[in-house]
Amino acid sequence: MTRVSKAYPLLLRQRLGLDSPGILWAKGDLSLLNTLSISLVGSRELRPDNHAFARAVGVLAAEQGMTLVSGNARGADRAAQEACLNAGGKVICIVADALWKHHVRDNVLFLAEEDYDSPFTAQRALSRNRCIHALGQMVFVAQSGLEKGGTWDGTAKNLRFGWSPVLCFRDGSEASRELEQMGAYLIGMDDLKDF
Repeated sequence: MTRVSKAYPLLLRQRLGLDSPGILWAKGDLSLLNTLSISLVGSRELRPDNHAFARAVGVLAAEQGMTLVSGNARGADRAAQEACLNAGGKVICIVADALWKHHVRDNVLFLAEEDYDSPFTAQRALSRNRCIHALGQMVFVAQSGLEKGGTWDGTAKNLRFGWSPVLCFRDGSEASRELEQMGAYLIGMDDLKDF
């Protein structure tokens, strides 16, 4: 899909403007682009409570009929995605590696912004974060490092540019407190009742 294609996600054009990907490569159920969605981001190495939070967001997305948008990385992304799918939900994965590596699954759409065959690079992983943040009605942060890593980078940019509201797990970390100072809302497990 090009930026001017009818199927191209309107939220990306509206929120990112000319910084939205000129082309999106897709594999899977394109109808998921027309659904209400929430996004989840987080670290690859999760503490147990943060892992439980990521899974709870995925389950709640499924229960409330919203599509979960994430990056398909190890850790928070996959925990939330698998929980969502196991609860009967739908998932959009914005990947940072080759689309051909991903098998078509029911209720899943894989998107990539470079091309169909490009391998993983750290730059691709950082770049796709803006799309993950912009596609969700809100973004949940399961866990972040302080001023380092893709989760921090993408969330800080979202808070700076105001793409979507950010809800960060209240885990007592310095990173979560700093994200709150930047405009994120801190929430706990008890707050995950209704989007």
